[in-house]
Amino acid sequence: MNGKIKDIDITKNLKTIEWLKAELVDSVAALLKALLKTGNDMIADAVANIIIIAYLLGRRVGLNLHAIDAQIKNKLQTSIDESQEIGQWYGDLADLLNYLENKKR
Repeated sequence: MNGKIKDIDITKNLKTIEWLKAELVDSVAALLKALLKTGNDMIADAVANIIIIAYLLGRRVGLNLHAIDAQIKNKLQTSIDESQEIGQWYGDLADLLNYLENKKR
C-alpha cells in the first residue's frame, strides 16, 4: 500500500511539472502579445506570471526558494563582473541585484 501512495505522489508531481511547463509557455506567449499592445498592466501581469511559475517549477523539481534567489543573485553578480554590454549600457543588472539585495522580506 505504501508503494502505491508513493507512485501516486510521483505521478501527481510529474503532472504538476508538465502543467507548470505549459503555463510557462502560455505566459511567455501572453507577454509577447502584451508587448505588441500599449498596456503596462498586461505586461506586468505576464511578467509576474512567468516569475511565479518559474519559482513554482523550481520548487517542484526540488529547489529551495531561497536557493533560487541566491542563484539569481550569483548569476547577476557574475554577469556584472564580466561587464556584459547590457549591464554597461543601462545598469539593469546592477539595479536588479541592488533591488533583490535590499527588498524587505
